Amino acid sequence: MKRRHLFQASLGLGLLGAAGVAAGRLGGGVSAAAPQRQADALHWQTRPLLGLGTTLSLRVAHRDPALAERALDGAVATIRHVEAQMSLFDPHSALSRLNRDGVLADPHPDLLGILRLAQSVSERSGGAFDVTVQPLWNAFEAAQRDDAGLPSGQAVLQARSRVDWQALELSPRRIRFTKPGMGITLNGIAQGYAADLVRRQLQAAGIEHALIDTGEWTALGQPDAQHGWTLGIANPRDESRLIAQLRLQGRSIATSADKQTVFSSDFKNHHIFDPHTGYSPPELASVTVAASSCALADALTKVMFVAGTARALTLAARWKVDVLLVDKAGRWQGCARRSRRWQR
Repeated sequence: MKRRHLFQASLGLGLLGAAGVAAGRLGGGVSAAAPQRQADALHWQTRPLLGLGTTLSLRVAHRDPALAERALDGAVATIRHVEAQMSLFDPHSALSRLNRDGVLADPHPDLLGILRLAQSVSERSGGAFDVTVQPLWNAFEAAQRDDAGLPSGQAVLQARSRVDWQALELSPRRIRFTKPGMGITLNGIAQGYAADLVRRQLQAAGIEHALIDTGEWTALGQPDAQHGWTLGIANPRDESRLIAQLRLQGRSIATSADKQTVFSSDFKNHHIFDPHTGYSPPELASVTVAASSCALADALTKVMFVAGTARALTLAARWKVDVLLVDKAGRWQGCARRSRRWQR
């Protein structure tokens, strides 16, 4: 649901070791020309596609190419299901209908599940993450559309009055807004949620090795017999340069950056909002989070954005996740728990 052209160019992450192809750049990794014996019998297949408002890629390995192809078909169907439930780009999606009507009867369990997860993160973060920030997006987008540049303070104040995660009523029977004029965006969590669903679907189909890019990243198994998946983190101001790398080690990884969608050329106003102020957090340029759940990693990038550098490093320990922060000047700091460190 974030718009991007290339993962490294727009989201701030570049792949370094898919199936051993570029693992040598990390030092000591295998090359594509010399695959490990264990991987010789595996057939790697890749499925690029458009979805969730961006470019996606699914890469799987199996000894049976036909099984791998069927698993990829199932993964694509899972992504289309997420879009049908959670996309703002589809006027017929369940989310679009909820925003239009203010109520949605008999919601799908996946939509209910992601909203319950979102509310849990909202509660624990003191409202730093809030899926009901869509009125703020609408206010800034309307000002851009009308060539007004940025919305007036009064317009922001009015939009912020309609942001309240606690005014979202959830039950298996219905989802309902309890305040008029509310709206939900799942752009801050749905790509990670889709990655989690695809990973479970691939496992159920018998896939043991996979790299899943739904706008955020997760993986199964490993790219070769000796090495695990490693992702490189690109400089948000110069995507041709990597500033750090992280071994996934069974985790998922998500990045949010201030340049993904901007409302002002100085990157001070962008698609990430502080629900408490109605404006974008001023300190950071990008946040990367590694967590056990891709949906959680996705949501926590916004929590860390709102927190700023000092508090985000403290929150990373509290949430038991790894975090890498890049400020507006390009300086970065990281807090790593399971891996020894963010490596340059």
